[in-house]
Amino acid sequence: MYPELVDIGPVTIHSFGLMMALAFVTAGLVTGWQLGRRGVDPDITYSLLIAAIIGGVVGAKLHYLAIHPDQFDTEAFSGTGLVWYGGLFGGALAVSVVAYLSKPPIALIADAIAPALAAAYAVGRIGCFLNGDDYGVPTSLPWGMSFPEGSPPTTQVVHPTQLYETFGSLVILALILWVLAPRLHRLGSLFWSYVFLAGVERFLVEFVRTNDPVLAGLTQQQWISVALIVIGGVAVWWNESRDAELSKGPRAERRRQQRKAGKKSLTGASEGASAGK
Repeated sequence: MYPELVDIGPVTIHSFGLMMALAFVTAGLVTGWQLGRRGVDPDITYSLLIAAIIGGVVGAKLHYLAIHPDQFDTEAFSGTGLVWYGGLFGGALAVSVVAYLSKPPIALIADAIAPALAAAYAVGRIGCFLNGDDYGVPTSLPWGMSFPEGSPPTTQVVHPTQLYETFGSLVILALILWVLAPRLHRLGSLFWSYVFLAGVERFLVEFVRTNDPVLAGLTQQQWISVALIVIGGVAVWWNESRDAELSKGPRAERRRQQRKAGKKSLTGASEGASAGK
């Protein structure tokens, strides 16, 4: 672990801060790439990224202080003490405002952001690993490790849950790009798929994290994960089932007949114009 990567005189570069910055850069690059593939001007990425940074950091800090109100004096304005779900919700709210004020549909922007979130989270968790925080419970597994200079320090061999989450996010990224994107048909479904998968990933990892249960043996983060799993799963099902319903029933049949009639009239008009020539 390397909490400090550079320490030269008054200049100190912390691994957590650097990796968080790289996570935002990664999110911006992936979002710009995905927007370009969808025919949207990638320049909007700058506004989205600024909103994500401000909303994400503020949301992550507020969530941490809500969990640890006794640490307000020491952590309120520090560079540590951030919670992922608070950052996700805060960033999503800020980005939604910017997306609403932009021309492209919010659902289209959300789909472009989905793989960016997975990639950025994978990078950010490496920062947690280098800093030695957010590790898991003691383990006898061969890949367990200790964090004697961690936050807080531990000499016990524990689960490197930061790396578990990095790996899980890379799996989610692969699923979004190469499995789900070619198969989902409606705008917004890709984003809600990410919400579902991120909830599953965090729910499972929490079993070997050190967070205390709050209800029915589950931690606060697991209950939030359950909510995301339900919301994401229902949203994808409803969104995609609408696509199926639109192709069925008498209304759909009338629309098809109208389209056919429209094509015939256009063809007849074109033929008449050609004959007039």
